[in-house]
Amino acid sequence: MTKFIFDGPDDARATVLLAHGAGAPMDSASMTAAAQALAGQGLRVARFEFAYMVGRRNDGTRKPPPKADKLIVEYRDAVDALGPIAGPLIIGGKSMGGRVASMVADELFATGKIAGLLCLGYPFHPPGKPEQLRTAHLEGLSTPALIAQGTRDPFGTRDEVQGYVLSPRIELFWLEDGDHDLKPRKSVSGFTAGDHMQAMATKAADWIKRVTG
Repeated sequence: MTKFIFDGPDDARATVLLAHGAGAPMDSASMTAAAQALAGQGLRVARFEFAYMVGRRNDGTRKPPPKADKLIVEYRDAVDALGPIAGPLIIGGKSMGGRVASMVADELFATGKIAGLLCLGYPFHPPGKPEQLRTAHLEGLSTPALIAQGTRDPFGTRDEVQGYVLSPRIELFWLEDGDHDLKPRKSVSGFTAGDHMQAMATKAADWIKRVTG
């Protein structure tokens, strides 16, 4: 049975379902900061974990994550487990969680189950391997999507991503000097991690209002 952590009002204008990244659980510092920032914008946020991460909690072993495409069924199940919600549903996640959501988005969008896709730090390629792109399915994506990305994210910097072929349905929101957790170096950028999370949440709320009408 899928377990969720909820943030934000029950009667929110939209609900955002977020999955975690490959190495950290749904209650990691980054996931918690993102969920609370989005909730602060009046959104309902639901976080969940894939089975391999639940297994880590239960037996204490660090099981490696399955390949992203093997987690698609679990993401579908999480959408179904949410049950009735107030307002439209946006799916997404942190890093790998967002990637899995992007792989199931068009199917769910076509059937009216979701209204959009929100990715926080999309893993465009493995660090140090820019030739191993994970963008083929993003070229023809039909689901409205917002990707919040740090300009120095080792999984896809601004300079790299600007050269990719991506669907016109995808909007990129760049956070100056942000890393894979969207965190900037304050001494370099003048911004704090809190500043960036707030900026992400404000942008996401505005975008969700726009794509859901």
